[in-house]
Amino acid sequence: MFEQTFKNIDDILHKDAGATSELDYTEQTSWILFLKYLDALEQTKAMEAELEGKAYQFIIDAAYRWPTWAAPKTPDGKFDHNNALTGDDLKDFVNLKLFPYLKGFKQRATGPNTIEYKIGEIFGEINNKIQSGYNLREVIERIDELSFNTQAEKHELSHLYEAKIKNMGNAGRNGGEYYTPRPLIRAMIKVLNPKIGETIYDGAVGSAGFLCEAFDYLRNQHQENGESKLSTSDLTTLQTSTFYGKEKKSLAYVIAIMNMILHGIEAPNIIHTNTLAENISDIQEKDRFDIILANPPFGGKERKEVQQNFPIKTGETAFLFMQHFIKSLKVGGRAAVVIKNTFLSNTDNASVSLRKLLLESCNLHTVLDCPGGTFQGAGVKTVVLFFEKGAPTRNTWFYALEPGRNMGKTNPLNDDDLAEFVNLQSTFADSDKSWSVSASTIDSNTYDLSVKNPNGGEEVIHQTPQAIMEEIAALDAESADVLANIRALL
Repeated sequence: MFEQTFKNIDDILHKDAGATSELDYTEQTSWILFLKYLDALEQTKAMEAELEGKAYQFIIDAAYRWPTWAAPKTPDGKFDHNNALTGDDLKDFVNLKLFPYLKGFKQRATGPNTIEYKIGEIFGEINNKIQSGYNLREVIERIDELSFNTQAEKHELSHLYEAKIKNMGNAGRNGGEYYTPRPLIRAMIKVLNPKIGETIYDGAVGSAGFLCEAFDYLRNQHQENGESKLSTSDLTTLQTSTFYGKEKKSLAYVIAIMNMILHGIEAPNIIHTNTLAENISDIQEKDRFDIILANPPFGGKERKEVQQNFPIKTGETAFLFMQHFIKSLKVGGRAAVVIKNTFLSNTDNASVSLRKLLLESCNLHTVLDCPGGTFQGAGVKTVVLFFEKGAPTRNTWFYALEPGRNMGKTNPLNDDDLAEFVNLQSTFADSDKSWSVSASTIDSNTYDLSVKNPNGGEEVIHQTPQAIMEEIAALDAESADVLANIRALL
């Protein structure tokens, strides 16, 4: 039922002039879904308070609650079309009254970790883009059909929402920034093996895929016959003091909040900020985490004033994030970070300095070399760096992931593709796809970590820019000779 509802919503938005892409569909579904969820949460808490003989203080004032403006009901529980706003009346209420009211929560909240603050952040960052009040009415009625009452319903909704995020990533443009393949995330989490009580952080949180999967992993570790064996204390720890994230972009921030809520975290600790605007020398012990999981954005030349926050100056966003992550790990903390594979061999000063920092301050114990097509539409090859802070690298175990097929939209990465990696990594075993390199053999001038498989397969050689230019010049000269010979024959 839920799947058809989501399809119907997309069909309605497809007809609206204000929603032009999968990104818009997800954003507009998100804010309406959030308000429906918020009402369900408040109704549940009100009922619980009533059973205990207490009065519940609603977060949202009566005039702005879901049953008042979005889905009024008749006494017998049916949708009350006579009292439901529609057309321009609905659009004007949403744009001119509802959004300003909800945006004001940020100023009224007691702190950034409250649900009130999240409400203010979300509605201060996005707008209603649905131009037709009649289309808006249809979308609201479809979302009103959704129910959050049981764990099974929440589970199904979270899966459908993940599918929407995946579609948004596949849609291209900047949508791919928000989506890391979930099988890759799950393999990274299995290697790090987080425990309840440890803090988990993603400073480039995107759609919060890493945090949601880590939450599912920790929950599933403590289940028996489908029933949770977590204590009340453990559940509180998972809800309030385990998962932390930062996100710069408004759309991703909203999606991250909604994704975590649907996975079962009521007030996610996600901050809407530019992580790189923070000077890393200001990071203190209280700001550090046990585990870092991230896929920071590549490229994105950062401004000079942002680069001043880092000892290794570079415009490459991912390299700035790497410095932030190393500094943000506790001693003994574990990290798994996705990065372009050129990080292993680039000869510029920033790359060499960063590899030196990583190898000397952390134990880079594992490098997972991912094939092209792992990230759909990205066009770059990536590696995953697994490291532990506090001791220098002595040995690094490499694994070359080769699924044996070309990957794409219809043939994406799956959990089985990564099963051998997870299994072999636990003992750093050698195979035809895996091998170890001693840190003592790494060139101390370049700290080159290029992936070279000694157990078979072709050696990957990254040419220098000079060699590439010389090769192009030689090919140009060859082409000129061929053209001259053709001219002579005419």
